[in-house]
Amino acid sequence: MAVIDIERVTLREIRIRLTEPFRISSGTTHERRILLVEVTDRGGHSGWGECVAGETPHYSPETVDTAWLALTRWIIPSIRGRTFPEPADLFYHLASAIRGHPMARAALEMAAWDLYARLGDVPLARLVGGVQSEVPTGISLGLQERPTDLAHRAAAAVAAGYRRIKLKIEPHRDHDFVAEVRAAVGPDTVLSVDANAAYQPDDAKELERLDAFSLAMVEQPFDGEDLLGHADLQRRLVTPICLDESITSVARAADAVRLGSAQFINIKPGRVGGHTAARAIHDFAADHRIGVWCGGMLETGIGRAHNVALASLPYFTHPGDLSPSARYWVRDIVTPEWTMTDGRVRVPFHRPGIGVDVDVAFVEEITSRHVAMET
Repeated sequence: MAVIDIERVTLREIRIRLTEPFRISSGTTHERRILLVEVTDRGGHSGWGECVAGETPHYSPETVDTAWLALTRWIIPSIRGRTFPEPADLFYHLASAIRGHPMARAALEMAAWDLYARLGDVPLARLVGGVQSEVPTGISLGLQERPTDLAHRAAAAVAAGYRRIKLKIEPHRDHDFVAEVRAAVGPDTVLSVDANAAYQPDDAKELERLDAFSLAMVEQPFDGEDLLGHADLQRRLVTPICLDESITSVARAADAVRLGSAQFINIKPGRVGGHTAARAIHDFAADHRIGVWCGGMLETGIGRAHNVALASLPYFTHPGDLSPSARYWVRDIVTPEWTMTDGRVRVPFHRPGIGVDVDVAFVEEITSRHVAMET
């Protein structure tokens, strides 16, 4: 295959409104500011990536604005005059040249994966090692005011065919809410909860009460830095712990496994620096029999395409947060939009690259700032 020889990197910040507000323990999102990265090589071929950083430093220290700064000031300038035999070479270059900023680095690295797949006329899913033609899909339900509201949404999601229901929780919106949902969806529905680091170690007794509901997992109850606290909690819980914010690299995953901090890892390529790191975490988890699944960050169809490609790898067996486009957006920025059939999303093995077309005209219409940088 041809080498990656990027001539231009184009950044676009778009603003796109959600179909309904999405509330987690750190705040409510009505509209997403999203940073898109397009790389163009000297032959005029393009690849697309998406930065998953949010508007504020609540989920992680990175934001849309810090990513914009990091990309324009350090990351893009670091590749000037360079070519890369494969996307992994770009990943390792960025990891050595730039300390931190994994979400910003991931947006460029994943765009390079798309470009490389298009140059080779192969689907991105196949290029990253995917084998599953369809991937099971779960849904993430935000915090609600009343348990009955959440239960109604969960029941509707089960009826729609979702293979797993994940509930956002926080202190005082946990036990009673989960109890109402479990009663509504029945004992056989795969049910999990996600705290987004809303709890403290002193809340362990409250979290132990969740064992009564036969949950698939409790995701990220404590701060992302607190691997020891998670290990202590896991020894007290019957329910498996899943780590999300805590896992920023394969080395961090190894630390978590060594300490016994979790039995599942939520792998998000946009959080860990891109596909290269995500694949390494997948392989490590498979070797150590730690369950993995692919989470979501309220991405557009571009980010969703990258997640679907990753989720087609062989060890991704637990339903991921891969909801169809209509779950979040009145109009997505890709065609065809992502859809779900019988609780599964089809992996586009029939098309090169990410498998969908970017609606550039619509993207330009909703772009709030833009810069093109020559390399």
